[in-house]
Amino acid sequence: MRVGIPSSSSSQLLVLVSVIVFNCSLLLLFPSFFCAVACSVSPLQSENHTMSQRAIRQIVTAHQQREGGGFLVRRPIGGRVAYEKSDPFLMLDHLGPAKYGPGEAVGAPDHPHRGFETVTYVLEGGFHHQDSAGNEGNLTAGWVQWMTAGSGVVHSEMPTDELLEKGGTMEGFQLWVNLPAEHKMKKPRYQDTPPEAMPIVEHDNGNVWIRVIAGESSGTKAVIETHTPIMFLDIRLKEGSSYTENVPEEYSGFVYVYRGKGIFSEEGKEAKMGQVLLLGEGDAISMSAPADEECRVLLIAGVPIKEPVARYGPFVMNTQEEIMQAFDDYRSGKLGSIEGSEERYAKTNAAVKTQKTTGKWQKDEL
Repeated sequence: MRVGIPSSSSSQLLVLVSVIVFNCSLLLLFPSFFCAVACSVSPLQSENHTMSQRAIRQIVTAHQQREGGGFLVRRPIGGRVAYEKSDPFLMLDHLGPAKYGPGEAVGAPDHPHRGFETVTYVLEGGFHHQDSAGNEGNLTAGWVQWMTAGSGVVHSEMPTDELLEKGGTMEGFQLWVNLPAEHKMKKPRYQDTPPEAMPIVEHDNGNVWIRVIAGESSGTKAVIETHTPIMFLDIRLKEGSSYTENVPEEYSGFVYVYRGKGIFSEEGKEAKMGQVLLLGEGDAISMSAPADEECRVLLIAGVPIKEPVARYGPFVMNTQEEIMQAFDDYRSGKLGSIEGSEERYAKTNAAVKTQKTTGKWQKDEL
């Protein structure tokens, strides 16, 4: 059976053909217009993008050791986790929470740095910092100091006078971030950032609280600038709450639990305070807190630098020759010095002596 076109529809057919020819002419004459229309669909496609959950490569319990003038830290990154697994992050130390009596608080008197960045994040208590370039100030609860050591600086981090005299609780973190070879000898720079300057993102009626220290979360960008793409988030989950954070697939990263415990990834991996989870491939990580306990974590990730690393103490360069040059420059005074060094060392020694007298030093080592 052959299907024909009724003669009464001939005029409609002519109109239809004319419209098709006209639209084809527009496509040939104005291709950019149609490209713009087609591209406008992409946001809808991205919204429907299925995130790939990152697996947990490894869970490591941080070991404890004394640093600086004698304070105890947990070291989840830089001890049992080799740099090859955490690039571009060299080290993460978790100080405390330590409760000091009057005269017991210790710090890290004068010491040099070159070739990387130190990020100090204070949760409670406070540090008084000074350096050989003349910078000085207090870092108290909620503050972040992102210091680019670059070509080199002598730095001092001591407890505030109030904490030393009256005692109190001290807790915070120090992250060491490697710099690419092209930035290792840059002029030193500080980004001292108070808590009110850092954006906070909340979800689920405040049950999920996020401080955006570096990078971004849910489209909210940090005020701190970084030399390479990095995200540094303090995430706090109230009892029974859950959250999934995007982590760009080109980033290498980890989650460190500093309070409570939680369940992570679709694998349902459990980790508790003092443990770090190394993230596998993917572009998102889910986390949840138990029904009876809050969970607080640091989510830290960034693009690996993938350059040779030569490291000795406070110097991180690309070759051993550059390390030797750093030592020579420090010994010759090229990194400068800070007035009052002997007094700071004396205060530190006195605080250690007080701890040993009160029994805190011995108790901390149990």
